[in-house]
Amino acid sequence: MPDIKMKWFRPQLFVACLCAIAVLDSCSQGESKEKENSEKALALPVHVVERTDAVTVKNYLGTIEGKVNVEVRSQVEGLLKEIYVDEGAYVQKGQKLFRIDPSAYQETLNNMIATAEVAKAQLKNAQLEVDRLKPLVDNDVISDVRLSAARSDYEVAQATLEQAQAAVRSAQINKDFTLITAPVSGYIGRIPNRVGNLVTKGDGEPLTFLSDIQEVYVYFAMNESDFLYFSKAQAKKDSIAGRVYDRNNKLTFPKVTLMLADGEEYPIKGVVDAVNGQVDRSTGAISLRATFANRDNILRSGSSGTLKITEVKEAVIQVPQLATNELQDRTFVYMVDNSNQVQRRNVVVSGKSADNYIISEGLKEGDRVVMSGFDKLTDGSTIIPIKK
Repeated sequence: MPDIKMKWFRPQLFVACLCAIAVLDSCSQGESKEKENSEKALALPVHVVERTDAVTVKNYLGTIEGKVNVEVRSQVEGLLKEIYVDEGAYVQKGQKLFRIDPSAYQETLNNMIATAEVAKAQLKNAQLEVDRLKPLVDNDVISDVRLSAARSDYEVAQATLEQAQAAVRSAQINKDFTLITAPVSGYIGRIPNRVGNLVTKGDGEPLTFLSDIQEVYVYFAMNESDFLYFSKAQAKKDSIAGRVYDRNNKLTFPKVTLMLADGEEYPIKGVVDAVNGQVDRSTGAISLRATFANRDNILRSGSSGTLKITEVKEAVIQVPQLATNELQDRTFVYMVDNSNQVQRRNVVVSGKSADNYIISEGLKEGDRVVMSGFDKLTDGSTIIPIKK
């Protein structure tokens, strides 16, 4: 019996069994570690970077003025006798606004009329004298020297009458100036004077302002960089269309949007229709003007608003703002490499388009960036990317 047991037991077979058990245990441990690492890796959404067109909106502070904004001033001196309108009222062209006491100007006019009547009588007498002397000269009763003198007196009387009549017209004009009417249709501004105040041509402040606001101008300033963008865009359009630049051609801007002081958008789009010919050296900006229709009279002279102008930048790198985080004055993203490990990278933001940042440095097309879970990530962390 003992001989049989020893015959059955073979050392080589025992060693082989031990080796097999060791290999199976090692594989089991390796699979366990991989499973453990897999369980530790976070499944996070990633964004694949592409080049796309970006629509950006630039804001410019503007000042609103009526298309016609007139200072109403007195052209004669006198006491303000009547005010026919109130501040903020809408008036038609030719409507009465103010009256200055016309008494002194009426008296001057009366005197000029009387002087003209005297001159008219003198001219008539001079004509009668010429008519009386002419037949006498024709019949050689008197010499023609007296007739020549009479004709000279007639010409002097005629010039005197013309001078007097001019004085009458001038006095009439001054009297008419005492009634001040609206030069254009529009809205009355502030009226600083009251009845009884003395007004003159040289007053520092006008009687009022009158604004025609059926259309309004919005004046704003654009920095040189933005202006160059639109200039180059226009040059590109002209090149594609086969147009040759002409100095009479105007720079074409996209339609502009006006944001009112209460934060609401004005419903009518405006058109940039005037550009200053020079850049302001002190500010590095160029002045522009946009025109808006104002049918409902919402916009008033002197108020302000913010102009929004859209720019389209072609084939730029964009990433969602959610994929970025900031530290002091720097912006970072977490990039995912081919091994699904993350690395924090600094990027340079050059603009904003809707919910995206435009990136000028730090990323290239095809890069993958993590969209969320930044508080759980460190350089070298492994993730399970979920493409969004």
